[in-house]
Amino acid sequence: MIRSAMKRFVIGFGVMVVIIVADGLTLGGIFVQQAEARLGRPLTPVSVAGVARRTTRRTFRRTAVYAATLPRGCTTVVIEGASLHQCGGTYYQPYGNQYVVVVVN
Repeated sequence: MIRSAMKRFVIGFGVMVVIIVADGLTLGGIFVQQAEARLGRPLTPVSVAGVARRTTRRTFRRTAVYAATLPRGCTTVVIEGASLHQCGGTYYQPYGNQYVVVVVN
């Protein structure tokens, strides 16, 4: 009785091991045969689209430093839809009749 139960267990276990190795259990999650990227879901933390969006997004914030005029050699750049003046490494944003220094991240 014990020997026949043990035989069935060993045979069943062997069949299960063969199935796991052959199929890779891609849906079960034990072994994965290939990696899958979920494109088009930017809110997932490790998706390709989400990483690209987070690495290319630039933000800026205003400081408490104001200037009446811009220094020489400024160029106009658009960051996140806002028109800023880049003068060397400093960015300025028009604010009324003067300019405020902004920090771009």
